[in-house]
Amino acid sequence: MDPIDPAADRNNRKPVGKLAFFLSFLLQTGLILILASSCKSSKTVYDLSTVAKTDSTELISKEGEPVDSITYFITSKGDTLKHLNEEWDLTTSKVRRDSISFAAVGDIMMGTNFPNGSYLPGNNGLDLWKATSGILLNADVTFGNLEGVILTQGGDQKECRNPKNCYLFRTPDSLSYHFADNGFDLLSLANNHANDFGLPGRLNTQYVLDSLGIVHAGSEERPFGILKRKGFTVGFVAFAPNKGTINIHDEQRATEMVRELDLITDIVVVSFHAGAEGAKNQHVPRKREFYFGEDRGNVYEFAHLLVDAGADLIFGHGPHVVRAIELYQNRLIAYSLGNFLTYGRFNLRGPNAYAPVLRVNVDRNGKFISGRIDSFIQDYTYGPVADTKLRALKRIRELSEADFPDSPVRIEETGLIRQQGH
Repeated sequence: MDPIDPAADRNNRKPVGKLAFFLSFLLQTGLILILASSCKSSKTVYDLSTVAKTDSTELISKEGEPVDSITYFITSKGDTLKHLNEEWDLTTSKVRRDSISFAAVGDIMMGTNFPNGSYLPGNNGLDLWKATSGILLNADVTFGNLEGVILTQGGDQKECRNPKNCYLFRTPDSLSYHFADNGFDLLSLANNHANDFGLPGRLNTQYVLDSLGIVHAGSEERPFGILKRKGFTVGFVAFAPNKGTINIHDEQRATEMVRELDLITDIVVVSFHAGAEGAKNQHVPRKREFYFGEDRGNVYEFAHLLVDAGADLIFGHGPHVVRAIELYQNRLIAYSLGNFLTYGRFNLRGPNAYAPVLRVNVDRNGKFISGRIDSFIQDYTYGPVADTKLRALKRIRELSEADFPDSPVRIEETGLIRQQGH
């Protein structure tokens, strides 16, 4: 792992050992049991070449003569066993996958019933997922940022500085099943809308996601989560500069959390909601960013700090536009995945409508293997739809070349992401 990693051997853990199997069979009159066992196979082999079984309990040889009883034990290598009351040392090995795939998207808000139901989608939101469902379901692990809370009614409404321009997102419980149906495994709850309806909103969101089997992270109540998938253990933690979330400005706590997760998991995924918003803020400035007076952090410094602490994948969001991707210490950092599915109350003009799906393959150590960017663009009625102009891909490619010209990551015109020289 990286120099700061206190668990450099965590990726070399393999289940090895020797199992002793005691084999015992109860042989009854008229029955023949044939055992197959070998050091490299657990497959059962049945060799009935010498006998055939009739409808009765009598055994008949191939020549048609009755046979009193036969006990016939044979291994898959053709070796016979004297008896079954023997202990055999078997060398076993568990086949482990050496890579795992991720799909990652940005902000998700399927609709809000606040201030009224006019901001909810038709057909209970089914049409919003038609274009992207297949890609999301195809990954081993799928990530997104839940913008707002899951709550049908009530909650403690957040006070807005300007009530006439107050954007609070309360997605009813009835839409939440789309997360599970479309393959989401990890959802960040760390963003500036996580506390729109206070503690009741946060707690109900967590309860609903727990009931759906979706791992979430980033709230004061649940800072991190752990997912087991395809033989991998994935640690997940999320940060934001907002009330009710894990503070992105507390770098000591952030690095400690990542190091602890790195000790007990195979892959550590970090999410952050940070950086200034809008089309004027598509570049990664490598300095602290402010938006309407709010300190939105130095995402470049923060991402590198956490990779050095043991993070393997970093998915950023918050600016509502896409930003560059970078390969640092063989770990992929996506600085902003923009808006993915934001229905009703979001600005979807120009680059705010770009809705990429980032696909990434990493090895058991968390190192980048390959990736791909699939381009979608948001439609006000139907959510993200396929973008034949590939605008998200082209913009991420441009920004990556401009902001990180020395990074070894290369994005092809086809959307393929690779490491230079590989």
